[in-house]
Amino acid sequence: MAGRRTRAIEPEEVLSDLLGFDTKLRLERYWGERSIFYNPGGAAPLGIIWASIKDHDGENDSSSRLSRDGVYRFAFQLGRDEYERRFGARPGRPPRGGVVDIPAYDPTRLNELMPHPVYAWMGWVQVLAPTPGRFQSLEPLLSESLDTVRRKWARRRPRG
Repeated sequence: MAGRRTRAIEPEEVLSDLLGFDTKLRLERYWGERSIFYNPGGAAPLGIIWASIKDHDGENDSSSRLSRDGVYRFAFQLGRDEYERRFGARPGRPPRGGVVDIPAYDPTRLNELMPHPVYAWMGWVQVLAPTPGRFQSLEPLLSESLDTVRRKWARRRPRG
């Protein structure tokens, strides 16, 4: 039926699917979010953040209106080239407590891959309440993102 939106995938299913990408990933509570870190063997206190789920507005982050019923943010980082190919140059860092200036995107729009309203300057993107199909379409980007995280880990961890 036209106009009907497919129901969003549940956040717990997103997290479960993400953890299946690699056995070295772990779920942690971090800044009021559920975040997935790459941390082989628990060698670091947290590791390197790969993705996160946030289901509520925060003091400095309410532009996506996450307080709406059934709305949550799924976020992850894209590499510089992929981010710029999709969205153009990364915006500047916003002032403390502010949001990035990206007028072409409505940060409240559901099921659309777009720059993160706070962390786009670092290459982070968001999808609010993704449908199963949207989430599945992100798998190649998530794999690429995880490869980037693995390379960062390899550069930061001493070889023994």
